[in-house]
Amino acid sequence: MLKQGRSRLVGIVFHAAQPFHGELIDELQLAARSAGYNVSLAAVTKRRGEADAIEALLGERVEGLVLLGASLPEEQLDRIAEEVPVVTVASQYSSASFDSVSMDDARGMKLAVRHLHERGHSRILYLGAPGVSGDEVRTATFLAATAAAGLGDQVAIVAGGASEAAGAKVIEEALARYPDATAVVAFNDRSAQGVVAQARLLGKRVPEDLAVVGFDDSEQAELPYLQLTSLAQDPAQLASAAVEMVVGRVDASAEGEQPRSGEHRILPTRLVVRSSSSSSNGNSVERSR
Repeated sequence: MLKQGRSRLVGIVFHAAQPFHGELIDELQLAARSAGYNVSLAAVTKRRGEADAIEALLGERVEGLVLLGASLPEEQLDRIAEEVPVVTVASQYSSASFDSVSMDDARGMKLAVRHLHERGHSRILYLGAPGVSGDEVRTATFLAATAAAGLGDQVAIVAGGASEAAGAKVIEEALARYPDATAVVAFNDRSAQGVVAQARLLGKRVPEDLAVVGFDDSEQAELPYLQLTSLAQDPAQLASAAVEMVVGRVDASAEGEQPRSGEHRILPTRLVVRSSSSSSNGNSVERSR
């Protein structure tokens, strides 16, 4: 590898505060090893941004980058892709310079709205996370789906965040502003976890008084005290696609091939129904119809 100038090393940028990224890293390591590559990790934290984490990995001579939950502007990622192949995971882009793989956020939100509407909910809140990857699509789809169901004047979007603390803070403010709300779709499972905890402190029964749906179907969603209904992302599928893409670009570059145009895969999602939105016992899966 030294003679060839190869490191066979893939850099992974992840957000330390996101539990789902831990699940993705495990699958990415397995997929990379199967392809004959090792991985190097760099965390995005409160004190280190995404650009700094990428720069650290480039200093380690990685041959490709996999960015989890990327939020950098597309133009900035285009410039990075001029140095090494880039694949983003769980962020939707359309660049011709790098690849992406993500869940179908739009279809996921439609499933969430349909699920709640079919259970008699009309006053539904969406607790978004402005500026976080995926929120723009989920917000637009929430408005479209609720309007299509005839709920346009009964729903509301509330700016929240992607953490438990944000979910807890925002749901208290939201319920004070919209006391008739009976259901919430949260940006992710972490936010939903905060919603459930704070709602119970406020004397709300979940799901009898307030049904809650999250995104990611992380390991936390299955906790006995939470049992969170959530839109599932398959970490193994996401990881497999990401490694296939980045390794394909790395190997093609090593062979001197001309770079291909960016590929952007959107994987199907499904709604895993648990007791946070349904009084029935046990888990079930609702697929798109």
